[in-house]
Amino acid sequence: MTTISKPSLALTIKTPQTGWFCRWWNRRTTLQVLAWELQAEHGAPIVAVKVNNKIENLQYLPEEDCTVEMVDMTSEAGIRVYARSLAFVLMRTARELYPEVDFEIQFSLNKGFYVERLGGEPLTLDMVEKMRERMWDIVRACEPIECQVMTIEEAKVKLLEHQREDQAAILKYRQREPVYLYRCGDYVEFSDEVLVPHTGLITTYQLEHHYAGFLLRFPDQNNPFQIPKNLEQKKLGYIFRESDRWTKIVGVSNVRDLNGHIEAGKTRELIRLAEALHEKRIAQIADKIAEEPERGRVILIAGPSSSGKTSFAQRLKIQLRVNGFNPVTLSLDDFFHPRRITPRDEAGNFDFESLYTVDLALFNEQLSKLIDGQTVEVPHYNFHSGEREYLGRELRIGIDQPIIVEGIHGLNEELTSHIDREQKFKIYVSALVELNLDLMNYIKTTDIRLLRRIIRDHKYRSRRAVETLTMWPSVRRGEERWIFPYQEDADVMFNSALLYEPAVLGAYAKPLLEAIDSSEEVYGDAQRLLTLLDYFRAMNDSEVPLTSILREFIGGSTFFRSK
Repeated sequence: MTTISKPSLALTIKTPQTGWFCRWWNRRTTLQVLAWELQAEHGAPIVAVKVNNKIENLQYLPEEDCTVEMVDMTSEAGIRVYARSLAFVLMRTARELYPEVDFEIQFSLNKGFYVERLGGEPLTLDMVEKMRERMWDIVRACEPIECQVMTIEEAKVKLLEHQREDQAAILKYRQREPVYLYRCGDYVEFSDEVLVPHTGLITTYQLEHHYAGFLLRFPDQNNPFQIPKNLEQKKLGYIFRESDRWTKIVGVSNVRDLNGHIEAGKTRELIRLAEALHEKRIAQIADKIAEEPERGRVILIAGPSSSGKTSFAQRLKIQLRVNGFNPVTLSLDDFFHPRRITPRDEAGNFDFESLYTVDLALFNEQLSKLIDGQTVEVPHYNFHSGEREYLGRELRIGIDQPIIVEGIHGLNEELTSHIDREQKFKIYVSALVELNLDLMNYIKTTDIRLLRRIIRDHKYRSRRAVETLTMWPSVRRGEERWIFPYQEDADVMFNSALLYEPAVLGAYAKPLLEAIDSSEEVYGDAQRLLTLLDYFRAMNDSEVPLTSILREFIGGSTFFRSK
């Protein structure tokens, strides 16, 4: 019996103004046509489409009835598509102008990418200017970016035909299919992120000489038509470059290098090196505090979610004791306002990320008294009742007892406005991953933190991965508002990322992500993370020390035995 496919299929479409509605769709027509029709309902350019909760290219041809939602640049997913497309055009430009030079996107900085010439001399202003001019020519020409869906083996063959040995090599480790191969002019590469269908959609960007390379900056979702204010991030840039230098010293600057160490049985040495670097850095921070004890009366540890701040604080306490100090810890949570007066966000939900969740007056009063040598009764916050309680915990400190405060707002001067800046030592902690898939595809620090959070939430809070992924955008908004604007005010920065950790996280995160089905809105995010983890060979965690920051998330930490 011959099956005749219907010429039309049913789309269930969601738009910002109309909401949900249904319509018939010609199965031979790409969803780019629908995007043109619906653009008027969106306040920013549509760059991709979500089909059954998975992000797809606008050239996508639906094969069956499905739900459809346009993805514009006011969403985090839309900015990812835009940024990845911009990087694609950049690398095409670099290949055309300097075919003998390898350029590497090293890390994210100042709302953009930092790019350097690999293993060569610093880029000149003239080279950057030529790239800027040629890139703009490509954008103005609205050249098509064609997408081909292939098997892994087909993609390898096509990449090798175009002298993309670096990309073909990384596919050796890939198991999930299909592979999406993109072509613009004569330039070809695969991308796990969706790209825009033509270069004319890349309307706003800035390319400028920076340090030994250049910055390629682009809008954020708050204003898709404007480059954000240029905030110089010298300290953050230094930490990234230092990490990049160290990865090259140990010979693990990309996923292929890490997998090679695992396959060669060198994981024990790699773990010891990475953990030794952490211990050395923490000891150096403790030594710096010891050199100026008055600056360290209050030690403020801040950073975004799942950076390992708690484990870092515990290890710093040990190193401070080695230096002859006896630090005490105050928890910001104990100074929360009663829940009934907690600030609410735009949707009317409690905004626990807000600085004003903390009773700033009480916190500053008690800090000031402690520094002056007075005794205070420290409150305890009851999360069940949503009230502060006083249980008789009295605290008084001596001159050799710095106060450690760990929380997301530590770098914000408003948190400790009654304390002189000269008495505060601020530390910024974040997992700044310096590991690339290849020259163009760097691993986002937010993705590693998200994997850590998924694992920790499941292990210690009985929270499903779908719940963590659903709340993650709210967490990210809180970080953008309350943490990142203050990071350059830190006295020191600590990179809590570990070179080997993606190879360990996979075994814990994969089953949690695989449990998310296509009916969930975060299904696409789960699939994206699973594809990322697919490139890493698995590493046994038995050699990970009990004091490792990674243990805060995978379990077994000596600092959290009660859990």
